[in-house]
Amino acid sequence: MRKLKNYAVILLFLAFTGVSYAQDKPTLSITIDDPHVNDAVVMSWQEKDDSLLSTLDKYGLKAALFVCGMRIDSPDGKLLLEKWNDRGHLICNHTYSHKYYHSKKLSVEDFEYDFLRCDSIIMGYTGYTKLFRYPYLKEGNTIEKRDGFRSFLDSLGYKNGYVTIDASDWYIDGRMIDTLKADRTFDVKPFLQYYLEHIYNRAMYYDSLGYALTGRHIKHTLLLHHNLVNAMFLGELLDMFKAKGWQLTDAVTAFSDEVFLQQPDILPAGESLIWAMAKQSGRFEGTLRYPAEDGEYEIEGLNKKLKSYFQK
Repeated sequence: MRKLKNYAVILLFLAFTGVSYAQDKPTLSITIDDPHVNDAVVMSWQEKDDSLLSTLDKYGLKAALFVCGMRIDSPDGKLLLEKWNDRGHLICNHTYSHKYYHSKKLSVEDFEYDFLRCDSIIMGYTGYTKLFRYPYLKEGNTIEKRDGFRSFLDSLGYKNGYVTIDASDWYIDGRMIDTLKADRTFDVKPFLQYYLEHIYNRAMYYDSLGYALTGRHIKHTLLLHHNLVNAMFLGELLDMFKAKGWQLTDAVTAFSDEVFLQQPDILPAGESLIWAMAKQSGRFEGTLRYPAEDGEYEIEGLNKKLKSYFQK
C-alpha cells in the first residue's frame, strides 16, 4: 500500500496513543486557486466561472480566490475578478507568474517582485485581503529563502493563505479534459466518483492528522482550482461533505482559526500546513510522503475507476 493511501493509519496512531478522535463535526471552507479565462472543451470560461459562483451562492459560501496575475491580466480577467469581488469573495495574492520558489534560478528579490506585480492588480478591489499562497505550496528550500520571504510578507501585513486540505483536483481535471477532447459525449460519471472519493479521502486524512497534532477539529481550508472539474462537480462535493457531517463555513472564518498563526520550522518549507506541522513534530516520519500530494499518486486509482465503470 502506498503511504497515506487513506486516513486509517492516523486513526490507528490516535488509538495507540490513547487519543479519542472526537466525532463532532469538522469544518470546511473553500479556497480556489488560479482563476483564468480559458475555455474548457465543454464550457466557455464564462460558463465555468458562472457555475462556480452560482454553486457558492447556493450554499451561502464566500471563498478565498488566490489570483495568479498573468492568468487574469486582460479585460476578460478584470471582468472575472469584478464578478468575484462583487459577490463578496476574498481576492488574494498568488504571485504574477506562478514560479517555482525552490528553483535555484529564483531569488528572494525576484519572488518579491513577482508578488508585488500581482498585488498591483488586485489591491484596488474591495475584497482585497492580505493573504498570500505560494505557488505549488513551496515556501523556500533554504533558510534564507524561507525566512526572507516570511519577513517580507510580515512587513506588508500579509499572512500565509495556508491550505490545510491539499488534493489533486487538477490532475483529475486534466485527465477529464483530455478524455472529452477525444469524445465530447464521454460519460464523466467515473471522474465524478473518483473526484468525490479522492477529495474526501484527503480531507479525512488531513483532519485526522490535524486532530492528532492539535487535539481538535481545526477549521479547514480546502485547495481547489478554477477549472472544469470543479465547475461541474462542486455542488456534489459540498453535498457529500454535508451528508457526511461536515460543517461548511466562509474562508474568512476558517482563516481566523489560531492554527493559521503557525510557521512550521522545516526545510524544504511548504505543503499543507497540517503536513508541515506533522513534519516538524517528528512523530509521523513513517507515513509522510513528499510531495504531500501529486498527480502521480492518483494515476492507478483513476485508471481502475475508469476501467471498472465501463466493465459494468
